[in-house]
Amino acid sequence: MNSHLYRSFDKDYRKLPEKLRKQFKARRNLFLTNQFHPLLNNHELHGKYDGCNSINVTGDYRAIYFMKNDIAVFIRVGTHSELFGK
Repeated sequence: MNSHLYRSFDKDYRKLPEKLRKQFKARRNLFLTNQFHPLLNNHELHGKYDGCNSINVTGDYRAIYFMKNDIAVFIRVGTHSELFGK
């Protein structure tokens, strides 16, 4: 499997501290080898992000993606409240 980063993801990613950037890369690599590893808590989303999934980057940070063919397209990264408003 491959991954692609949307412009909106890049914008979010640039705002993250270096530690969180490294954590995302580690979780993305884990995702690319085992997308349903328990650490990722990979699950479907509804509402605003219907058709997308979310994986855990840290306790509060999430990365949102959708699948297109065999490519994971990451569209957003941020805290749960930044992404979902809760």
